[in-house]
Amino acid sequence: MKARNLGKVFLATVLAGAMMAAPVMAGELSKATEVPVEELPVTGIGTTVATEVKADGEYKIGYIAKNTTNPYMVAQAAGVEKAGEDMGFEAITQAPSTPDSVEEQVQLMENMIQQGCNAIIVHCADSNGIMPGVRAAEEAGIIVLTIGTPASQDTFLRTGVDYYETGYTVAKDIAEALNGEGQMIILEGPPGAANAIERLNGINDALADYPGIEVVASQTANFKRTEGMSVTENLLQKYTDVDAIIGANDESALGAVQALKAAGIEGVLVGGFDGSVDASNAVKSGDMFETYNTDPYGSGYIACAYAVMYLNDGTEPAGKFIPFPSAQVEPLITADNVDTYINEFAWFNAVQE
Repeated sequence: MKARNLGKVFLATVLAGAMMAAPVMAGELSKATEVPVEELPVTGIGTTVATEVKADGEYKIGYIAKNTTNPYMVAQAAGVEKAGEDMGFEAITQAPSTPDSVEEQVQLMENMIQQGCNAIIVHCADSNGIMPGVRAAEEAGIIVLTIGTPASQDTFLRTGVDYYETGYTVAKDIAEALNGEGQMIILEGPPGAANAIERLNGINDALADYPGIEVVASQTANFKRTEGMSVTENLLQKYTDVDAIIGANDESALGAVQALKAAGIEGVLVGGFDGSVDASNAVKSGDMFETYNTDPYGSGYIACAYAVMYLNDGTEPAGKFIPFPSAQVEPLITADNVDTYINEFAWFNAVQE
């Protein structure tokens, strides 16, 4: 394996290519609309995110997470709460008592309708299952915004990362680091999950340009560290010359790291997604090659900015899906910039004491 050699010019080319690649969406959902950074209603990223948008009325904006067990979700709720402080609206943040229960999410949406919320933001546990709540809100004249996993039909806005672009960017970067040759394992997300499918499509489309890279196995690890470890352990018994592993999120990638350590295997490039505290520390220690900052804090914040703009004067977003963050803000976290990320704007700093 040759040494990694990525200059700024090449990285810019990679990211530009990722932005031009069309995301694969399911059903009637709109494709991502890239809005230039200077035209976004916020500046910064992670804990540095800020805005000049202010509420003109006494608005209530509700946010519903998938759970309270994942720091990612906790950070997203914190972003909504900070947006309420900065923009001057009442933020109501809730989550189902049973983690990832879409039925409870629908009930929470119905409760927010009764509370008089002007907008509801939801990180859907299930694209189809959330639709009764979406329809009820829209019938009551309340706009619905989704983050990450979309509803199965277009809502007022979807934001959060473009999962296709994230997969494309990480896979492209690792492929170049391998000089276009080697064996790779992909640890997929949950089967049938819209965001997992989008990310896998991005990974596969990027790798299609590198015929010298052989994907020896592509199996689900369900976004879980324990499954990432067990699946990788099993695969390493069959494939002993693996050069890289891409986990569909940081948890599965960290599971792969554990499996590699247990097997005494070194030199495998492991990539993940989310920019979590454990993954960032793994990048810093050299156990992971890179991760991607999906910035739940900032995505909760920007969703609120778009909602407030609409409530103020009817301003519509540029598209039904505006990804944030995107490749425009250099989201890859590598050995070169991990210290800056951790110390200056990492989203997990918003939920750590």
